[in-house]
Amino acid sequence: MNWHGEGGRAVVVPDELKEEAKKRFAENQFNILASDLMALNRSIKDQRSARCLSHKFPPDLPSTSIIIVFHNEGNSTLLRTLTSIILRSPIQYIHEIIMVDDASINREYLKDTLEAFTKELPVSVRILRNTERLGLMKSRLRGAQIATGDTLTFLDAHIECSPGWLQYLLYEVKKDRTAVVCPIIDVINDNDFAYLTGSDMTWGGFNWRLNFRWYPVPQREEIRRNNDHSLPLLSPTMAGGLFTINRAYFYEIGAYDPGMEVWGGENLEMSFRVWQCGGKVLIHPCSHVGHVFRKQTPYTFPGGTGNVIYHNNKRLVEVWLDKYKDLVYAVMPVRLHKYKDLIYAVTPELKRVDAGDVSERLALRERLKCKDFQWYLQNIYPESSMPVDFYHVGVLRNEVYDCADSFGFTNDNADNHDAGILPCHNQGANQVCILIFVFFILFQIRTESMSCLTFHHIYGSQGANRTTTLNIQKCINRTRSPTAAVYQILVYSKKGELRFDDVCMESNANNVVKLQKCSQGNQKQIWNYNNETKHMEHVTSRQCLSTDKTKGSGHLILVPCEQDNNASQRWYLEQSLLT
Repeated sequence: MNWHGEGGRAVVVPDELKEEAKKRFAENQFNILASDLMALNRSIKDQRSARCLSHKFPPDLPSTSIIIVFHNEGNSTLLRTLTSIILRSPIQYIHEIIMVDDASINREYLKDTLEAFTKELPVSVRILRNTERLGLMKSRLRGAQIATGDTLTFLDAHIECSPGWLQYLLYEVKKDRTAVVCPIIDVINDNDFAYLTGSDMTWGGFNWRLNFRWYPVPQREEIRRNNDHSLPLLSPTMAGGLFTINRAYFYEIGAYDPGMEVWGGENLEMSFRVWQCGGKVLIHPCSHVGHVFRKQTPYTFPGGTGNVIYHNNKRLVEVWLDKYKDLVYAVMPVRLHKYKDLIYAVTPELKRVDAGDVSERLALRERLKCKDFQWYLQNIYPESSMPVDFYHVGVLRNEVYDCADSFGFTNDNADNHDAGILPCHNQGANQVCILIFVFFILFQIRTESMSCLTFHHIYGSQGANRTTTLNIQKCINRTRSPTAAVYQILVYSKKGELRFDDVCMESNANNVVKLQKCSQGNQKQIWNYNNETKHMEHVTSRQCLSTDKTKGSGHLILVPCEQDNNASQRWYLEQSLLT
């Protein structure tokens, strides 16, 4: 049979099958028909560089128990996952494969057919069956509880291992039992199953709303590893789907938080916990595993996806983020103290969610003598968009026009977008600013006419080509519309930045205020707030932030600073709107 997709190439579905493929896409949120047209052992190229291939390993690498959780998984993708593990791993290091069926329904092939297939494999395979839906984390915990290998390797159910993927992970754990080691995650297209090599110049980070994101590796990390791309990266966070960890250390460090539900947030929680409690997270550029990236999940979450993820995020915020949590709560809407204030400011939805009892996780943190979140930001992730020191998070209100507003900007699209004014909405989010002095305070920057600086996203077709503007709009009432209020949250950092996540306000040659990616040392992005005159002065130009009345749409410009009580140059940073 002539199989499709060999060499990692894209599958071309025959015309007579395209309609069926389209109809069945929703079953898994990937093209299962394209997967079915490929061999279970389809070939992919060796992703390793010559330098990676030169690595030598001792014969006594630790063994591993591979744990795979699945729920209503496609047959061919699951069997290909198992096949690629067997074909591209040194069998002597695979102690066992433990599969956890998280209460799959109406998929008969996941029963007897799967059992028969696994019995033919040259390693021990055990299949656990959940009688009710437990979710990813609790299912992984169930698998880990019966594992007996030296290490645990967690994999997703729709992956393809690249040649040599396992040894690099095991070797790093052998060298340091506190290392949590991840492969480079290559992309398998969800529609045509083309195998695309992932970048070895990105690492894991996160934004203010606690979304995991990939970011370029900074120069300091390249210097640390002498620009040798066969050496592992020290990554601030991990994606969470694929990693190897010492089995004993997994439990010493707290395993997964048993209070988290289904899926979401566990990767950041474990990343913060490992780093703050003495371990480290690595991404090994010589280890590659392909993963089918879906644009949305085909599964339902008990209680709703949003509520589950907010619940999980609130637990990690309450335990690990200290004074940063109120920033997250402002941009997501719930308010506490210290860094947690930052989180609550930008994610106000979290304030309405019950985190449950976190006393055991707090006791774990105390017992392990873990460092605080500020240490993490200063030493592990100084590139984070979260300011290490700050006085204020809130909205920026103009006396004449209302509030400075980001128009819904996030870090996905940062370049060259206008800043402006909208009515203050009193809900945080886009109109929240952080003013960094000595103490942390939450407040909006707003005018007496209740208008706020606001971010806005403008999308092209199908959500593509997003642009972001910043202007003045009416300040939104945080209590009535907490989600909309997120787009009036800003940070005024100790460095003098006016920022939302990782974009900053700066002025161009025409004195128009724009949003640009924050860049360290960029003097065009430095501002000085005068608490007496209420002026927001642009340090480089020595001019003041003002509203542009000529445009009539609340755009922001720089003009010569006036001392004659010009209301358009007076800006207010107020705490009350975020409480």
